[in-house]
Formats: sequence, structure tokens, C-alpha cells
Amino acid sequence: MSTRTPEAPPEPAPAPPSPTRRGNPWLTLIAVAFGLFMVALDGSVVSMANPEIGRALNAGTADLQWVTNSYLLALAAALILGGKLGDRFGRRTYYLIGVAGFTLASVAIGLAGSIEGVIAFRAVQGFFGALLMPNTLGLLRAVFPPKKFGMAVGIWAMVSSVSTALGPIVGGLLVEHVNWESVFFINAPVGVLALAFSAWVLPQAKGEEGRGTRFDIPGVVLLALGLLLVVFAVVKGETWGWASPATVLTLLAGLAVLVAFGLHENRVAHPLLPMRLFRNPALTVGTVITAVNFFVLLGVIFFVMLYLQNVRGYSPVESGVRTLPLSLASVVAAPLGAALTGRFGARLTMPLGMLLQAGASLGILGWGLDTAYAVLWPPFVALGLGIGMVMAASSDAIVGNAPVRDAGVAGGLQSTALQVGGALGTSVLISLISSRVSSTFGAELATAGVPAPVADGLTEAKDAVAMGVAPVGPRLPDALHGPVTEAAGQAFLNGVHTAVWVTACLCVAGAVASGWVLRRHTPASAN
Repeated sequence: MSTRTPEAPPEPAPAPPSPTRRGNPWLTLIAVAFGLFMVALDGSVVSMANPEIGRALNAGTADLQWVTNSYLLALAAALILGGKLGDRFGRRTYYLIGVAGFTLASVAIGLAGSIEGVIAFRAVQGFFGALLMPNTLGLLRAVFPPKKFGMAVGIWAMVSSVSTALGPIVGGLLVEHVNWESVFFINAPVGVLALAFSAWVLPQAKGEEGRGTRFDIPGVVLLALGLLLVVFAVVKGETWGWASPATVLTLLAGLAVLVAFGLHENRVAHPLLPMRLFRNPALTVGTVITAVNFFVLLGVIFFVMLYLQNVRGYSPVESGVRTLPLSLASVVAAPLGAALTGRFGARLTMPLGMLLQAGASLGILGWGLDTAYAVLWPPFVALGLGIGMVMAASSDAIVGNAPVRDAGVAGGLQSTALQVGGALGTSVLISLISSRVSSTFGAELATAGVPAPVADGLTEAKDAVAMGVAPVGPRLPDALHGPVTEAAGQAFLNGVHTAVWVTACLCVAGAVASGWVLRRHTPASAN
């Protein structure tokens, strides 16, 4: 086994430093930004295309959830594996494989022609995203000296936050002026450019593991199976019933498999995910807060786009422009969060980011059927600021506290938390909205003056109402179009308000927990 890597992270470039092409820190940062941009953009751009995909492919709410969740599930199941493969066999190799596969899968989605094909290729896309994403942070950790790594993470977080926030705008422009398929085709030129530039500049960074060590295949299987079962139980909870035996047993089975994974990892010599990482409280709380961060972001973006397009009637471009404050706030927040984290430690920026997101959630409680834009944009600003700050703080807490030899695994851990949180956010919040719509739509129809016999027939359209769509078909008398539209919109907003109460409580709990843990365990030298 090589002994070149000492305990303290070394300067990666040979002495004297030379601005050579391969291994240059800034060229490496630019190269990984391409792949990161594609993956992060695709995590949110689909929320913009979902209504059009539903109309074009005759897909229901459950189908559209799977368009999002098949991608997130595949990412979550394979991210630790992607980081481990990069650490052992070469981060550049697996980053390039990930970019190539992600690009080809994106084209296949646009050519699929059916909702089943879209869902299947989204899962393939997610798997290749899992190969490239953790290795972005691993490559940065390998080439940046310790004193500049925090700044590199801040830029990484900014690219991730901005591309996620830009998704609705880019998606809106493409859906409105081209078609929904173009949302995925746009990855082709970006992917080709990323491949060419990355192959030219990236170094073949590896961890310390030797080629003779055994690869933890049982750990791969246990982790993937446990994550899939847990998220699948949440996704199907609304359909099966949250207290149904199928939901409870699937969830318990997933948790049991994850416990078995943890026990297995403590017994093997070369684990997939070294449990020793979680001895660091900052790393542990950073992982949990990362999951909460994207639970809120992706869940909120999903229903915000349904609200703007289906309830308020804005076009995709108009909806994207109205969420522009979120993007602009993310641009400001990521480098600001990195600077504040470098000066005061994550114990300031992580709780602050969580509280900003809680404020954004509470601000959405003021939204109604005809709310002025002056009330709509402040939550976008607060959400963007909060997301950017937490991304910078959690990246520093997770990857910055991991040994250099585990940089790829730590990057995979962060990315896994991020994607699992996003999948749970989309599933849980949409399920809450659907449940609330089911319990209040009938009463809203009665309040709007819709006759009881007509209302009884319309309550069967709760799936459409859960997407913000009013069930006003040609058989409905014209005089009832207005009342039914109003009732459907109000029922949808009832669900949204329930969902944001949940996100607000989660964010407050995250702020308290992170502030307490990081204050107790962050070294005084952080400030």
C-alpha cells in the first residue's frame, strides 16, 4: 500500500507549483462544474416539465412522482458506490463514465415516447449521475490545498445551488418555446463539452486503498436495498395508506436492512462506508441537515410550479421568471455562506440557513388564489439564501471533516443525503397535499355553491386537484366552471399550507439541532 499520503492533507501539485494543465485546481473546478451543473439542473428542471409531460403522455400524479423519484432513488442507491469506486480505481475515470452515461440517458428520455420509458431512463440517468457527483468533491479535495478547499467548496455549492434554482427558468423557456423533450436534449451539448474538457484537464486522483483489497459487495447490496425500500415505502404510502401493513412492513424492512448494513460495515476490513466517519459530530449533523435542506428545496419547488402554472395560470416561462429571486439569492448565498463558514464555522451558517428556510415556509402560508407577486417573491429569496448557506456549511462539515483517503466516500455520503432528502421531500409533501385535498375538496365545493350531486361526481378527480388542476371538463355547465375552479384551487392550497407547516417545523428543529451540536463540537479555532 502506498505511503505517500501523510495524515495531514498535502499540497497535491509537485514542488515547485506549476500551472500545468492536468491537476490544475482551477481547471479541475471548471471541469467538475460541468457535470455538477447537469445533475443539479436535472433535479429541478423536471418540475417545470412535469405538467407538460403529464398532458403529452397522459400521465397521472403517481406517474409524475415516479419521473422525479426514479431519478432520485437511483442516485441515492448508488452514490456511496460511485464515491467508493472513484476512491479505489480513479475519480477521473468514474467521473467521465458518469458524464457519458448521464448524457446518453438524457437523450434516451427525450426519445422514449411513453411515460414508462421516461421513468425507466430517468433511473438510468440517476445511476450515472451517482457515478459522477461524489467524485466532483473527491477531485476537488485531491487538488486543492487545505487552506483553499473551503473556498472551492463554496464555489461548488454555488454551482449546485444556482443550477438547481435555474431549473425552473431553463425548463420554462424550453417547454414553452420548444417541447418537453428539449429539457433532456439540452444535456447532450453540455455533456459533450464536459467530456472533452474533463478528459483534457482532470488528474487520475485515487484514495489510499490498494488494488489487492476486497471490494465490499455485500455492503453495496445492503445499502442500495435499504435505501430503495425506505424511499419506496414513502412514495407508496399515499396509495397504500400510511398505516397500512404494506407501508409499515416495507418501511420497517428498509430500516432493518440499513441497520444490517451498519453492523456489516463495522465488521469488514474495507467497508463501503466507514462507520468511523460518524464519530465526528460535525460530519454527522452535516449529513442530516443536507437531507433536510433538499427535502425542503425539491419538495417546495415541485408544488410551487404546480401552483404557478395550474392554479395561477402562468405559462412555463412566466413561472420560471417569477422564481428568479430564488436563483439570484442562491448566487449571493453560496459564496457568502462559504465566507461566513470559513470565518465563524458551520455553527453559524447552518442554523441560519435552516431558519431562513423556515421563514420561507411560513411566508408561503400567506399565498392564496390571487395573491399579489409582492407576497410571492419574499419566500423565494429566503429559500434561496437558506439553501445556499446550508449547502456551503454542510459541504464543509462533511467533506472537510473526512480524511483525504475517504474524500470520495464523504462526497458520496453528502450526495446520498441530498438525493434521499429530495426524494422524500417530493414524495412526502405531495402525499400530504393529496391527503389534504381528499379531505377538503368536497367541503370547498359546497362552500363555492356547487350542487351536491355535481360535487359528489367531482370528488373522484382528487388526483387532478392534487396537481392544482380544476376538473372543469366539457360536460360541466359553464356556470359552474368558476366555482369549481375556485374550490379546486383552494383545496390545493389547503394541502400546500399543510406541507409548509411540516417543512417549517423540520427547519426549526434542524436549526436547533445543528446549532447545539456544532457549538459543542466545533473547535474554537474555527473563528
